[in-house]
Amino acid sequence: MEEKGPGCIKHFYWTYIESPEARRLNVFRGAVLRVFWDGADKPSIEVPLGDFFGVSNGQMRSIKSLAFTTNLGFFNDNQSSWGFNCYLPMPFGEGARIELENQGSEEVRVWYHIDYELYDGPGGPAENVGRLHAIWNRENPTEKFVPSTDKEKEKKEAWADNYEILDVNGDGQFVGYFLTVVNAHREWWGEGDDMVFIDGESYPPSIHGTGTEEIFGGGACPPEEYSGPYTGFHCVENRSSYQWWGTNGMYRFYLTDPLRFKKSIRVTLEHGHANNFTNDYSSVAFWYQKGTNENLPQLAPLAKRGVNFK
Repeated sequence: MEEKGPGCIKHFYWTYIESPEARRLNVFRGAVLRVFWDGADKPSIEVPLGDFFGVSNGQMRSIKSLAFTTNLGFFNDNQSSWGFNCYLPMPFGEGARIELENQGSEEVRVWYHIDYELYDGPGGPAENVGRLHAIWNRENPTEKFVPSTDKEKEKKEAWADNYEILDVNGDGQFVGYFLTVVNAHREWWGEGDDMVFIDGESYPPSIHGTGTEEIFGGGACPPEEYSGPYTGFHCVENRSSYQWWGTNGMYRFYLTDPLRFKKSIRVTLEHGHANNFTNDYSSVAFWYQKGTNENLPQLAPLAKRGVNFK
């Protein structure tokens, strides 16, 4: 897509039809989605295509949120074709450009629709609203925190090793994220608290949760998949019938309760209690901010985006 004037994307849909696993995984992690707002040279969104729409470590599941939905295609094969939908509004004032680059060795074949409004006059209704941004991050494996004999020191220092979902400067609001945890342990992995630091605040932050399942609206240690308007544990692999072993995918969208910031926001998550687990964490963070952020990190190379089969 490329438009020169003001407008707002209302709905972004795409689908694939691929049975071979290598081709399918390349669509998800080898294809890179980039979105540029208002003539910017740097993308405000640069995320693997599948991860942007909630694909967890290459595993497809149904998602029924208000922000994103995924819907099954062929009734006799639960991987070969799915339809993906994003309903987060994407306003722009001086143009929008969407690109898809295949960085892998397999073909990428997709079908897509982008539904949007165009406005009259410079800027239009989009002039004073935030631009959607999104980044992908991964830490594989997370670094295990070594406890101190000084308990007060330990309490203050453990959070510094949290998994980082987002760390940006700007004026805007955080609207949610997809999180994937590939758990290498045959036990519950999610005692990690979420900690959100707004406008440069120090530890302890004003937003400090009590465990990973609480973020995503579940009961204690969810062993079964669910998907709702704002929260979901949409992928719980339970590999080889061991609860929580393998891929776990989840989401939280702050659509009615956005986390607002004026100067900066840092969204983090413990990996286990006081960061005592080493696992494969990856995420996509979504936020709106005034203007376009020119200081976002570049997407990790394809070699570091591979699916984890361990």
